[in-house]
Amino acid sequence: MERAQERASADGPAQGPEESATALELLVHGVGGTTPQEMLDDPRTVRITGDGTAAVFRRAEDVDAESRPGDYRDRPVPEAYVWCNLTSGNSARALWLLLLPFMVVNLAHWMRPTARGRSRTVRFYGLLVRLAGLTLTVLLVAAACEVALDLAAWQCAGTRACAERHSWLGFLSPDVSQDGWWSRPGRRLAVAALVPAALTGLLWYLSHRTWSAYESQQPISRSPEPDEVTSRTALGRPGFWYGRRLVARLRAAHTAAGLLTVATALASAAARFDREPGGPALLATAGLLLNAALVITAAVVVWVVCRRGRSENRLDQELDEHLVRRLPLAALALLLCATVYAGWERPGWHSTGRLLGGGTTFGGLALAQGALVIALAVVAHLLHRTHPDPRAAMHGLAGPAVAMLACALGGVMSGGVSQRVSDWLDGTGTSIDGPPVLLTWQASVIPVLLLVLLVLCGWLGRRAWQLRRAELGEVELDYPGEPKDTARTRRVATTRALAALTDRGPLIVAVTSTTTLILGAGALLGAWATDKAPGQAAQHAYAVVQGAAETAQALGSWLIGFGFILFVTWGRRAYKDASARRTIGILWDVGTFWPRAAHPFAPPCYAERAVPDLTWRMATWTRATGGRLVLSGHSQGSVLAAAAAWQLKPAVRKRVALLTYGSPLERLYGRWFPAHFGPAALTSLHHDVDCWRNLYRRTDPIGGPVRLPGDCGPEVDRAPLKDPLAYGRTAQHPLPAPILGHGDYQADPAFARERRRLLARLKPDLPGPRPQAESGRSSA
Repeated sequence: MERAQERASADGPAQGPEESATALELLVHGVGGTTPQEMLDDPRTVRITGDGTAAVFRRAEDVDAESRPGDYRDRPVPEAYVWCNLTSGNSARALWLLLLPFMVVNLAHWMRPTARGRSRTVRFYGLLVRLAGLTLTVLLVAAACEVALDLAAWQCAGTRACAERHSWLGFLSPDVSQDGWWSRPGRRLAVAALVPAALTGLLWYLSHRTWSAYESQQPISRSPEPDEVTSRTALGRPGFWYGRRLVARLRAAHTAAGLLTVATALASAAARFDREPGGPALLATAGLLLNAALVITAAVVVWVVCRRGRSENRLDQELDEHLVRRLPLAALALLLCATVYAGWERPGWHSTGRLLGGGTTFGGLALAQGALVIALAVVAHLLHRTHPDPRAAMHGLAGPAVAMLACALGGVMSGGVSQRVSDWLDGTGTSIDGPPVLLTWQASVIPVLLLVLLVLCGWLGRRAWQLRRAELGEVELDYPGEPKDTARTRRVATTRALAALTDRGPLIVAVTSTTTLILGAGALLGAWATDKAPGQAAQHAYAVVQGAAETAQALGSWLIGFGFILFVTWGRRAYKDASARRTIGILWDVGTFWPRAAHPFAPPCYAERAVPDLTWRMATWTRATGGRLVLSGHSQGSVLAAAAAWQLKPAVRKRVALLTYGSPLERLYGRWFPAHFGPAALTSLHHDVDCWRNLYRRTDPIGGPVRLPGDCGPEVDRAPLKDPLAYGRTAQHPLPAPILGHGDYQADPAFARERRRLLARLKPDLPGPRPQAESGRSSA
């Protein structure tokens, strides 16, 4: 294999365009992944370039195709770019499920509406999303503090009945351990602080490790063309797919925020006792100074998050070393000081009730997240008004809605783990007070939210039934002269109706996020009202409301706990089961296409490896051979193909044809990410590449037409492919033809015809490079 590769590399660059009419078809697969053998329809494949994570493959007989141009005059040389291991590889990636809220809030950053001439407003939009991401980090670490410090070390270890049921807490309990050294409340809290501190360290490690493994590959270094700075999309800018500086800065800030959250939980509990009458004056002063240092450092963290966004107009290879290294170390030093301060000997300090700050912390975070989402909605509306896009999801409010869902996911995860741990520790339900009241109230809104979603699902089912009835007649018109088969017609019509429900996604997100925002506000008010005694005239009404609330809280607590257990079980199954892990990989294929711009602990962006891979391959091959190149992308692969085409120099871009099929470029990305894949961006792509053809089916729930305006639309979008290829049994299809939906577009004869048409339109007689200069560039 190595000798074949050496021969191909030696012979290929020597061919000029007038000598070699070789055409290359670079295939990019979609979600879920596949094997090079399946993509190339040949069991014997050879890796041309790449590694075990992502690579380009050819059939063994095509390795030296450039040296034999006469054998490929009537067909292109197929190459397969396989990138599935970037998202659905080893079992450890199943743990990325725990990072789901971070991934969702990162998506909100890229969902901003199209805007022209509002650069300050665009930067403010990104700032709000980054602040929302910071609150999610604090929320996750605060939930770990609630479980470890409050429920386990403060409440359970401080209560004889609870500590006796859990022997592993015996050395922390003053009753069980006979007043041991570790049984002091501050020292118990110091030991328990290892759990949230370790969680913060794990998040830092995963972010640092995944960046090195997936996103450290640099794109082609080049200066931006004059028209690229003001381009219709930022995806073509030289620094778009290399966000090293921002990720490192945000990683330092979020790591420091997590450590400061743990330090604050420790220091505030001890400072409360020191401020009581008769408390130690020296420790009270030390606590005041420590809390001041925590506040100042937290302000620095917020300033770091607010100060800088992404740099895209150039390839930014620098790092803010002083921030990356010193900010987490400063927070770690304050955590150690808080540990020493809390563990100091305090006679007469006993743990009773809940730990200070639990309800205040979660209530403040919920209030801050609600305010950020509302502010984000206002900014998004202002941006959308500057350049309205009728196809944009939720009239430009998709970003705020998704940010709200990210906050809700964080709340469900934090509330779920708190409720389950509380139930596990408190077997009788009477020995400890349990989690803060707000988390209980948040659990009470879960049944109401599920009821709303059930009604919405019922409406969608009715809508699908109506669409199915309308499609029954359309199916028969698409297959004229065929004998009628009622069952066959119903299956095709049902598939089309269900595929059309994808376009109702914005409605589902809008209803869910709006309901979540309203119910979250109600939970805040309910938690606040719980601490207030009602007047005499309202005693009866209050009793009724309280009874309904308690019922909802009990049901919600059970549901949120069940959901958390289901979440963990799914992650454990995916850890052991390759098929389940592949399903999670599909989720990441869609959710982690975008760089980490709002949250550094989000799962890694595979496109920061895949897009440079494709760009390097296309640029070097066209420069070395001067041949024709068709970039062929299916599903998510078409999105990678478009992003890679934008990264090429304009002169190279004009030598590439684009073939997309089952593509979500407009149906999903154009609607949800209008600033980057809106009509203007896709129109510019159509003008920049030599030619573009898009194939889709009405039975496909993911792919759809590109819908370019004007005369571009019919030129790019082919009429919908028939699916199934044959209604009944025919000479060409003696057995029943399957309904293909989103897969196997190559099985349609129209695919080969459109590919030949693109190759015929490409100009093979472009001027070739000088051999000496070319060989020098290739070696470089």
